[in-house]
Amino acid sequence: MTKRIFRAICLVSLAVFLASVTLIMGILYDYFSRVQLDQLRIEAGLAARGVEENGTDYFDGLDTQSYRITWIGADGTVLFDSTSDADVMENHLDREEVKQAIASGYGHSSRYSSTLMERLLYSAQRLNDGSVIRLSITQNSVLTIVLGMIQPVLLVSLVAVILALVLSSSVSKSVVRPLNELNLDEPLNNEGFDELSPLLRRIDSQQRQLKGQALELRQKQDEFLAVTSNMSEGLVLLNAGGTILSINNAALNILGADKSCVGEDILTVNRSLEMQKLLEQAKEGNRSETKLCLSGREYQLDASPIIGGGNTRGVALLLFDITERENAEQLRREFTANVSHELKTPLHSISGCAELMKNGMVRPEDTARFAGQIYSEAQRLIHLVEDIIHLSRLDEGAEDMQRERIDLYALSGSVIDSLGNEAKENKVSLELCGGPAYVWGVRQLVSGMVYNLCDNAIKYNRENGSVKLSVSCEGEYSVLNVSDTGIGIPPEHQSRVFERFYRVDKSHSKEVGGTGLGLSIVKHSAMVHNAKIDLQSTAGKGTSITVRFPKA
Repeated sequence: MTKRIFRAICLVSLAVFLASVTLIMGILYDYFSRVQLDQLRIEAGLAARGVEENGTDYFDGLDTQSYRITWIGADGTVLFDSTSDADVMENHLDREEVKQAIASGYGHSSRYSSTLMERLLYSAQRLNDGSVIRLSITQNSVLTIVLGMIQPVLLVSLVAVILALVLSSSVSKSVVRPLNELNLDEPLNNEGFDELSPLLRRIDSQQRQLKGQALELRQKQDEFLAVTSNMSEGLVLLNAGGTILSINNAALNILGADKSCVGEDILTVNRSLEMQKLLEQAKEGNRSETKLCLSGREYQLDASPIIGGGNTRGVALLLFDITERENAEQLRREFTANVSHELKTPLHSISGCAELMKNGMVRPEDTARFAGQIYSEAQRLIHLVEDIIHLSRLDEGAEDMQRERIDLYALSGSVIDSLGNEAKENKVSLELCGGPAYVWGVRQLVSGMVYNLCDNAIKYNRENGSVKLSVSCEGEYSVLNVSDTGIGIPPEHQSRVFERFYRVDKSHSKEVGGTGLGLSIVKHSAMVHNAKIDLQSTAGKGTSITVRFPKA
């Protein structure tokens, strides 16, 4: 900007200088022409008086180097000329200055010489006898004068140019200085040119708008970062070329990467074929998804194209941990298959017995046995359905069930009393030790937990074995322990015994009439009460299951 102002001022200064020189030269030339013409008139008057008094003798010895004197008769005949032979000169009656002098007593004119680049001034004075004395003088043209003064003109021009440059530089800097020193953070507090006030007000208004927009963008960015950083799902934003623009902490953990991957291609983080196909489809503008196993867990990857102007500008990649969902789906399939199998077996038995009795193929003395079989299988079905319904309620959280303060020791005593006959039939001894310990929970569920643990300890025990219940308080917990001297659980099965319908020894389970849901009910009841279950077992030596309830 300084250079442009400097050049503009220089050009204007030079233009003004040239215009001034031209104007001054023109005015001076015109002024001096009038002065010279006035002097020529005076000289013409003096010469006319001299001729009237002395006649041609006046011209003798007269110095006429500066002037040309011509005496013209009343008829236009040249009587005398100081520079030429009067006899050979043409008639001057048609000359303008001569006409004016004859008509009014005085006349003047000027004529240019294109060859000599000069101007001739003429002044004519009429005499008493009607003749005319004319004086002429040569006057140089403006161009001739300028050429003759070329040296001083160049010197003055050089001085003017230097002065113009210095002044232009100084003026341009003084003009730009207030602009360079503007405080754009506080535009309205600047002191400068009044002409800048509208601009400064506009800048101030725009700055307020920009600050408001920047604050809004910062808030949205903070909100976005707060949301994405606390997401359990992974989020990766890619450009059209697959370069990572943004990635949240969950995605870093899932992909096993760090923050340095931002700006790198996503395939440098994960080069799996599934990832490549997913991104190719997204870049083509199609939403796609796939499943990928990472670090031993199952993830679902959703790729959504970001469309702008009809083209794919980027890709939003979401990573969901679906391990639990897949496990739940697997458990659901297993549960459906197990329920179908568990229901089908007693139903087939009931149907077979009923068909034999219907067709009269059962002897009268065997009717009671077949009826007992039908009753036994029906009871088994009833227990199975009740357990499934019970588990369903536990899955819903048992929120509708009444909670109360329960003495775990007294409740365990009641359960042992109800299992006394079963223990005698299996030749297993029951023992309860410990003291009062209180829990806050659903009596029916807690009782079911104790019952199922003791029932399993009796059924899967050995002849003349024992079952020991222990109730105690340990810090903030009320502890229930059920130990037996039964067949035990092999290590490879211990992590799955709480699953629905899972049996370690299926043949033995069929013999004792278990539904395979007892320990699953115990697990879900413990979850409802925020209790912790610990299982310790050795195959062939027995099992110990400890349940720790938060104290009431």
